Amino acid sequence: MPRLVVIGAGGHAKVVVELARSCGFEVVGCLDADDTPRLVVGAPVIGKDDMAAALLAEGVRFAALGLGSNRTRERIGLRFEELGFELPALISPRATVSPSAVVERGAIVMPGAVLNADCRIGAFSIINTCASVDHDCRLGVAAHVAPGGRLAGSVVVGDRAMLGVGSAVAPGVSIGDDATLGAGATAIYDIQSNAIAVGTPARPR
Repeated sequence: MPRLVVIGAGGHAKVVVELARSCGFEVVGCLDADDTPRLVVGAPVIGKDDMAAALLAEGVRFAALGLGSNRTRERIGLRFEELGFELPALISPRATVSPSAVVERGAIVMPGAVLNADCRIGAFSIINTCASVDHDCRLGVAAHVAPGGRLAGSVVVGDRAMLGVGSAVAPGVSIGDDATLGAGATAIYDIQSNAIAVGTPARPR
């Protein structure tokens, strides 16, 4: 069984630990800035990020990102790749994924998620529990579709964009880099980069 370390030890790390196990990995532990000894759904916190080289020397080749912050997830993902780790895409066996969908390295696809035909999920992105991404959508690097989020066809989501719990995006709409679509909001018009948009229809606040 391939061995994997999870980076992070908070709430999102819990679901990533369990997801990695469901994908056939042995989780050797978690790395976190707070290295107080504790268990994360049975996985021990074994140290801080500076343990990475020692783990590689012990033959731990795989890492997964248990970090909720999009910007931090991108930065740490790139750093661990530079160190020599492989960051596999982790796709729940209980997700529904079209054979023509592309899920790039380090991305996370949670149980109940749906990825439809010819969509592409960028590196280090999160498709969270019961979120759906329809045909021909494009998600950038380290984007996050929160639980219950819904993307209709041909939506474009920029790097590090955050789509809140239960949000919806109409066909063909673009969400810019580092933009946030609030929980329960419905985007029927494009959302510019760095904007925070809320409501139905969603408008910048």
